[in-house]
Amino acid sequence: MKLFISTSILTAFSLIAFFFNPFFQTGGIHDDEQSGLNQQIVIKFSHVVAENTPKGLAAQRFAELAAKKTGGKVKVVVFPNAVLHTDEEELDALLQGDVQMIAPSYSKVTKLIPQWQVLDLPFIFHDSEDVERVFTGPAGNRLLKLLAHKNIKGLALWSNGFKQMTSNRKALIHPEDFRGQTFRIMPSPVLDEQFRLLGAKPVPVPFPEVYQDLEKHQVDGQENTISNIYSKRFYQVQRYLTISNHGYLGYAVLMNKSFWDQLPPPIQHQLSEAMEETTVWMLKQSKRMNEQQLEKLERQADMEITILEEKEKKRWIEQLKPVYDRYRQRFGNELLDEIHPRPE
Repeated sequence: MKLFISTSILTAFSLIAFFFNPFFQTGGIHDDEQSGLNQQIVIKFSHVVAENTPKGLAAQRFAELAAKKTGGKVKVVVFPNAVLHTDEEELDALLQGDVQMIAPSYSKVTKLIPQWQVLDLPFIFHDSEDVERVFTGPAGNRLLKLLAHKNIKGLALWSNGFKQMTSNRKALIHPEDFRGQTFRIMPSPVLDEQFRLLGAKPVPVPFPEVYQDLEKHQVDGQENTISNIYSKRFYQVQRYLTISNHGYLGYAVLMNKSFWDQLPPPIQHQLSEAMEETTVWMLKQSKRMNEQQLEKLERQADMEITILEEKEKKRWIEQLKPVYDRYRQRFGNELLDEIHPRPE
């Protein structure tokens, strides 16, 4: 309890310092007399998850690398846990220049660039190597470049991990097990259709409100990575966990393009290097963290954990096939086939 109170007080003072110290009022170039720098570029980086998640750790690592590579000319101030903006607000905050960086789940980006729905397709990735190939390769770069005409600089695709299914009503093994249940989803046409095809009712809920809605039984279940299930303690309010690896939770690391374009080219280069190093590190870290925290859930959590067998996985894929058909009808085959090649 003492630790909790101390942490809360520290957080409160940090926020007070932020909002009332003119050094932090806006992103941009500022004098920093204490550090002896003539000018310092301050980047406010807002995200909605805990510090001890893959995204939270990567955000802090990027901040450290940015300071190191620029010789202290750039200061990245990270605001986790939606203390500045919720996941429903952060895109608008970026576009308005209230913050300079965000890292929303790529499901959030689909409302700006519908082609991004490809990353929400069920079973789009086979394994972690497949994810790395797409996130750091031509397909990922193509998706990021689509953001430019929205005044957004796409810096990278970050990983959290494969998504698993949880429920408080019954184990989710067969497609028919979803019927009649309500599931929290991130706003995404593909995710909405996915659960409707399984006979469930999807309900968009902001991430900070998920635990409360599960606890109050306003939704029966949700899909998420092990690291989020563990760090947000969803296992306390969910009885059943299915290791399905049916989807992937990734993030688009975005910067306000007008802000980016004003940065000196050497700073842009150094920040790009810092982002590239962070991305490579995060791909490995997120996989390791999900594996370790699954072991903790198996030991500590009062959950019934089921690993989806291959024969049932094939039934899920068949049930969800119309999502792929509709994506191809709307956007064609080129991007989808590059990410998820069809069997010869």
